Amino acid sequence: MSVRLEQKRPTAPSRRDEVRARSAAERSDANFEHLRAPFNLRCGALLIDYIALIAVMALATMLARTFGDVRRASALALTAGYVGVASVAIINFVLLAAFSGRTLGKWITGLRIERRDGEPVSFARALVRHSIGYLLTILTLGLGFLITAFDPQGRALHDWLAGTIVVRSRAPRAGTR
Repeated sequence: MSVRLEQKRPTAPSRRDEVRARSAAERSDANFEHLRAPFNLRCGALLIDYIALIAVMALATMLARTFGDVRRASALALTAGYVGVASVAIINFVLLAAFSGRTLGKWITGLRIERRDGEPVSFARALVRHSIGYLLTILTLGLGFLITAFDPQGRALHDWLAGTIVVRSRAPRAGTR
């Protein structure tokens, strides 16, 4: 008596399976486009982030001018301002971005930083994105930011370097895209 085992032969995907896979991919692309952060919101978020930095430095400068008669107090106020700006920049651009996926500006505008696969941004990616990526963007005289307006995925130079994307974290209002 012999036992014959049948092996399941791989079959080519049917036309129906191909159509399902293609429509799922198209829905995914449409969903991606729907969630992509528009250029104007990204500019607004960046503006808010830099206004926060400028506000800290402006406060330090005003304090230095107030204590202008006393050289040590004036120098101390300016030094504290520089340290304050550096601290706010690190907290906002690296720590907040790594732990929540948002900077202050992105939080106010309803945007979020993600990895390309939709996972949260790690500390290392946030550091690369906001230090090396922004430095290269500054060295290219802002062209790294301008790429966002023309890139189909809405990614800037720092997003390409860090493997990230900026998406809307809340649904857009009716009639907007």
